[in-house]
Amino acid sequence: MSENGIDTNKKIKLLYIDDEENNLTALKATFRREFEIDTAISANEARNLMIDNVYEVIISDQRMPETTGVEFFQEIKQTHPDPVRILLTGYADINAVVAAINQGEIYRYLQKPWKEFDLKINIKGASEIYRLREANRDLTEELQEANKKLKTVNKQMEFLVRQSMLS
Repeated sequence: MSENGIDTNKKIKLLYIDDEENNLTALKATFRREFEIDTAISANEARNLMIDNVYEVIISDQRMPETTGVEFFQEIKQTHPDPVRILLTGYADINAVVAAINQGEIYRYLQKPWKEFDLKINIKGASEIYRLREANRDLTEELQEANKKLKTVNKQMEFLVRQSMLS
């Protein structure tokens, strides 16, 4: 655990969606020791996994049969806004990049075939953003609770001051 309340020893939990089984297998084999990885062959399978799991990072292929990665990210940000999103594609499609950034709120857009070091660094960066946001939410909640208590104490003090003035 670091000084800012973020557990840096906890394995990063990520979901990778790709319609090509070989890509799913390659990513899982490459990073299985470093990350906790779930894979999905389709957006529908990914949605099902997201019902029971919390992911820090979601990686999706752009071109899939039933939906694009951008469309998937756009959809899930309504129900799962917290995971940081990374889009992978084998195609240099500037329109997909713009759409991904504007509509899917992605953290990074990376080209296939991915380079192990680049993908690893981007996953770690995405996880750090996720964990910082989580820590920020926790601190904000603590601050709000402290403010409520302070207001209560303040009201009690005001009451006591008024009572002593009347005596």
